[in-house]
Amino acid sequence: MSPSAALTGPESRPSKALPVWQWRPDGPVPVLAPPPGWQRIDLVSDLHLGAHAPATLRAFLDYLERSPADALLLLGDVFEVWIGDDLLEAPHGPEAEVVAALRQAAQRMALAFLPGNRDFLVGAGFAAAAGCLLLPDPCLLQAGEQRLLLMHGDALCLDDGDYQAFRRQVRDPAWQAAFLARPLAERQALAAGMRGASETRKRQVGPEGYGDLDPAAMNAALEAAHCALLVHGHTHRPATESLGAGRQRWVLSDWDLEPSQPAPRAEVLRLQSDGLHRLPLAQALPP
Repeated sequence: MSPSAALTGPESRPSKALPVWQWRPDGPVPVLAPPPGWQRIDLVSDLHLGAHAPATLRAFLDYLERSPADALLLLGDVFEVWIGDDLLEAPHGPEAEVVAALRQAAQRMALAFLPGNRDFLVGAGFAAAAGCLLLPDPCLLQAGEQRLLLMHGDALCLDDGDYQAFRRQVRDPAWQAAFLARPLAERQALAAGMRGASETRKRQVGPEGYGDLDPAAMNAALEAAHCALLVHGHTHRPATESLGAGRQRWVLSDWDLEPSQPAPRAEVLRLQSDGLHRLPLAQALPP
């Protein structure tokens, strides 16, 4: 199921008794607004959670338990890989642990999930279990007078033609239906092979070898949305950059807190009434 399709189902929304987003899916770019009385909206992406990264997983679970945010936006690649909502049938796996923690957090904060290139197969089953609103890519966040265009980012990495062809293939509903019809064990084996190939490529090219978003495409997307601020992840290169003509992009940090990482990193982008703030994870949590 595509993210936009999942939005229409009541199972994708938390109970009315819980903090909920205000959502307007109509119009050229769908618009999201935080729950009334919001003070802090956190945005994170590229956590790549899984059994391979236990320290990062623990840090995110701690964040969910202690965060003072009124709302949390997850902008893709939260999981290292998501191969179908039937992953939730493995109750002792890291994916089920994260979903249970999200559901608990949804009792006090509004959650929304915009899928990335690693977890584009999240569907209505995930949304119901996690208490998350599923979002299409892109969408707008309208918080008071502040207006942000949200996307994962991979769709605008136009220089990588091979990846764009792959992206079109795996986002096709027929391809997804055929893939999800395979046995879970077979999908897990395929995902392990793809992850191994990805890790090899990362070692070969490093973060700076990854493609970046096309500047003209970013400006065109902002112009179409009547917006001056773009927030995205995907590139693992956190930065705040001018795009000209009064426009900016804020690139989210990836999270990697494993002991083997020479420069551990985890940041939260926090939106408050006075604008965006980039916070190291320790500063985003109460003492």
